[in-house]
Amino acid sequence: MTDQTQDRVLIFDTTLRDGEQSPGATMTHAEKLEIAQLLDEMGVDVIEAGFPIASEGDFAAVSEIARQSQNAQICGLARAQFPDIDRCWEAIKHARRPRIHTFIGTSPLHRAIPNLDMDQMAERIHDTVTHARNLCDNVQWSPMDATRTELDYLYRVVEIAIKAGATTINIPDTVGYTAPRESADLIAKLLENVPGADEIIFATHCHNDLGMATANSLAAVEAGARQIECTINGLGERAGNTALEEVVMALKVRNDIMPFQTGVDSTKIMNISRRVSSVSGFAVQFNKAIVGKNAFAHESGIHQDGMLKNAETFEIMRPEDVGLTETNIVMGKHSGRAALRSKLENLGFELGDNQLKDVFVRFKELADRKKEIYDEDLIALMRTAADPEADRIKLKSMHVVCGTDGPNEARMTLVVDGTEHSTEKSGDGPVDASFNCIKALVTHSARLQLYQVAAVTEGTDAQATVSVRLEEEGRIVTGQSADTDTVVASARAYIHALNRLLVRRERGGTDAKDISYKVVS
Repeated sequence: MTDQTQDRVLIFDTTLRDGEQSPGATMTHAEKLEIAQLLDEMGVDVIEAGFPIASEGDFAAVSEIARQSQNAQICGLARAQFPDIDRCWEAIKHARRPRIHTFIGTSPLHRAIPNLDMDQMAERIHDTVTHARNLCDNVQWSPMDATRTELDYLYRVVEIAIKAGATTINIPDTVGYTAPRESADLIAKLLENVPGADEIIFATHCHNDLGMATANSLAAVEAGARQIECTINGLGERAGNTALEEVVMALKVRNDIMPFQTGVDSTKIMNISRRVSSVSGFAVQFNKAIVGKNAFAHESGIHQDGMLKNAETFEIMRPEDVGLTETNIVMGKHSGRAALRSKLENLGFELGDNQLKDVFVRFKELADRKKEIYDEDLIALMRTAADPEADRIKLKSMHVVCGTDGPNEARMTLVVDGTEHSTEKSGDGPVDASFNCIKALVTHSARLQLYQVAAVTEGTDAQATVSVRLEEEGRIVTGQSADTDTVVASARAYIHALNRLLVRRERGGTDAKDISYKVVS
């Protein structure tokens, strides 16, 4: 009897693969290792660590995660091609529990891309799954765009994959097209009509294009799927994926109608959510389920009265169930390093001595400008922590003149590869003038796709968190910074994005040292 008939649901996290494919969400090598460690510690069953053949950086990260993981299965993704599968195996083979995940698009639209007819594709599935199984006894196979694949053909290729040695069959709703009833019905039909289906684990991978990813995943579980593929904060391509925090808490809270267990420690959810938001540059929306800032906030008088009398009147879960502690104003300009380290550890940030020294300097600077330091302020501070892999461009100083009368001008000094360069520029507002300074000193072809400002806390002395997204020749990066001065935060966010762009150039094989700069007198 397999896990298919048990109460246990496996949690397969693909934050480091599908999540990182979100435009601008690229993580550094060190950040990937850190997120993988947090996932491993929280009890995730499978970590899809990356797409090894995609780049040398991806291969290195997957290999290191495979060596370091203590508990989770470590999975790499591979197309239905022998070189992909071989490269994947090289990356994961040192894991305690390695898994190869190979896939091919089976819908009519996807079959047309490699120009394969049904029989040719069936043969390729047999050959590549067999090859993967000869390398690794834990093989997962996915028919990409399964929910738009002809049902009879889906039965056929799933049976072929099972006979070739696949131990997990994942059914992806690649474009987020299906609905919960259809999701459940598809899993039930596969279990009923495919020979050998009762001997393997069915998984579900749902995208959120219509806002139904979590509902579709849970419906599939009720119908017999025993693995959910998801990401932290629902990160992923387009509208994202099923969110890990949502399925874990849904199974915990609604155990009365969905009597399934997971091995995930829910009290670690908030910490890893904050960390993924920080390293990816994707802020969590305030009204996001489970991990949003407003998830446990109550403004209505009726709600507040009920909460004071009995929290269960308007909360179906406790904040502490997801590791959320009440925001306390306990940090200030008199706080020391030990207190800051302890507070940051409570918020999920582990710092080495050198990192703490750098953060402490910036904390003191913030405390001098801000009377009250909230948890959100510290999290924003950590988001702007120096990135050791992306700090070739640094802001040394800037001065801005703006107002209703006269021109808006900025004067700026940057340190580029250790050398100072200065310029003055005007613009349509102080932010535009500042960006014009940066573009004058660091010439590049990147296009500004997004500029977004959000207040971290309330009050006129609140920090502003600024997000900047740049695109250059298909490379998309996001930079973030926070400061009580919105214009300063904007400049630093732009510079952060440029630094990350240099890292992306290096990963892509382009010499990042071709960046040019000029001195404007």
